Amino acid sequence: MFDTFVLYALPFSFTLLVACALTSLVSGLVLLLFRLRKTNEVLRHPYLKQHPWERYPLSIRATILLDYFLRLCFPKSKFWIAGQANLLLAHIQPTEVSTRIKWPLIGFWGGCFVGLIAMLLLWGLILLTMNP
Repeated sequence: MFDTFVLYALPFSFTLLVACALTSLVSGLVLLLFRLRKTNEVLRHPYLKQHPWERYPLSIRATILLDYFLRLCFPKSKFWIAGQANLLLAHIQPTEVSTRIKWPLIGFWGGCFVGLIAMLLLWGLILLTMNP
């Protein structure tokens, strides 16, 4: 029974991992090449009032984009980093943000998080099927 499960789960988790990687890559490229300026104008992160986008290091830029994602996907959360993002971006109504702004953010970060889960599942299945 376990062999049958692994027979289907192993290729599925690999396919999901590849799909998530491609989704994150395409969404990230569209976001960074074409939609970044418009996204920052529409969502107006409070950090951008202090300094322009270009002056921040990559880690803070990624944090700003993660805050946008968390506000758009979990608007009622008060827990942990999603709660902090909702406090910082309380002026944003996720239902009023256009899909043109939302999809690159959700595709990028959603692909990253689902891809991490798929990668852990793939590693776990590979370790379980290895012969000692």
